[in-house]
Amino acid sequence: MNQPPSRRRKKAIPAASNDSTLPNDLAEEDISPQENPALATIDVTAVEIPELTEQEQSDRLHLERRVERAFFEAGKALTELRDRRLYRSTHKTFEDYCRERFGFSRRQPYHLIEAAVIFDNLVEKCERSVHILPTNEWQIRPLSKLDPDIQPEAWEQAVESANGKVPSHRIVKDAVQRIMERTQVPNTYQLGEVCQILAKDNPELRGKGGCWGIVSQVNEFSCTVKTWDGEYTVGLQYLKSLNYLPAECEQMRVICDRISQVYSDSLEETVKSLLQSLGKLNRPYLTAVEEKLLTLLESEYGRIP
Repeated sequence: MNQPPSRRRKKAIPAASNDSTLPNDLAEEDISPQENPALATIDVTAVEIPELTEQEQSDRLHLERRVERAFFEAGKALTELRDRRLYRSTHKTFEDYCRERFGFSRRQPYHLIEAAVIFDNLVEKCERSVHILPTNEWQIRPLSKLDPDIQPEAWEQAVESANGKVPSHRIVKDAVQRIMERTQVPNTYQLGEVCQILAKDNPELRGKGGCWGIVSQVNEFSCTVKTWDGEYTVGLQYLKSLNYLPAECEQMRVICDRISQVYSDSLEETVKSLLQSLGKLNRPYLTAVEEKLLTLLESEYGRIP
């Protein structure tokens, strides 16, 4: 039977061996790299990556800024859509429009609107040396708990904690918590006290700015207040005492109860508007005309006991 041709192997030779003593065919023969990978030579081709030109660097920075500001631009656009009521030809409410047009939940457009306000505040008030700005709404949502004047401080602390990078939601939340603990003030409101609601760009208080309410429950960092159309739990930073005397507070409590008994969601818009105007009075009494109008509404809607 024919034997397959055999390949000649080079024997391992100690480094001190003299090649002149080897047979010529062994001394000159190379070992195939496939038979001894340890001795194989690998050619690596270096690929040179060209540096960005000045124009490319400028383009990159511009595009990065557009990505970073995407949520800000969305918030500004939603603000204009809401304020100008550009949805009114197809939808009754802003919330319905955002849900059907953009697939937003009820709160999402307001979060974006609020984030745009905070972003503007950071751009205006942060130190010029801090070039790190938020890249999405979730990162800065915790800042909504702070007054606008304190928000830049919290953001700068968060950037520092993130070693100069864009901080996460958790890092920002921790910075906000530290500031809240440092600036925490006791709740000095009393039951029955009359307060005014300050919206301060808080979307959750939209339509309630300027309304007065009667404190019905005192919490650690908030108060529950009864207004012309219901009860709301409001943070201390969104309340301002009207400093009425006890007798004046009692007068306003009576007026609030009378308005609340008349109010319902089914009322005509003109009636609601009148009740809302009474709910924004900046004095602790009704004029003669206001008293007559409220009495008429009580009689019309059967609310007189």
